[in-house]
Amino acid sequence: MQPLTEATLDRAAGYALLGQLQDEDAQLTTLQALDGLAPGFPDWIVTTLFGGTYQREGLSLRDRQVANLAALTALGGVEPQLAQHVRASLRVGMAPAEVVEVLVHLAPYVGVPKALAGLRVAAQVLPEDGQP
Repeated sequence: MQPLTEATLDRAAGYALLGQLQDEDAQLTTLQALDGLAPGFPDWIVTTLFGGTYQREGLSLRDRQVANLAALTALGGVEPQLAQHVRASLRVGMAPAEVVEVLVHLAPYVGVPKALAGLRVAAQVLPEDGQP
């Protein structure tokens, strides 16, 4: 068997990217609480997701956020994670109207109830004045 291509797993890059996508309060609230319950699991998430998957070439951060919004809305029942990714979408330059349009666009694909649930999350997170 030929050797497989080595995956990128860069812990420092993962934490740097997480700092770009989430504010410090969100990081502390989510990661510290989770680390108290499942020690080491938050570090694994940051290292493998933000220091691994997000480090791959081929998609911009904006494109990755559109995919995240779609996947989390389709999945349903993950409102805290969807809210974090709505905020992250704003942080990478998406306009609030674009976030809403992504969620509306999903309705025929994931079902109106899931799209509405996503829109409820967005309504709680998106600023009324358009500023993140």
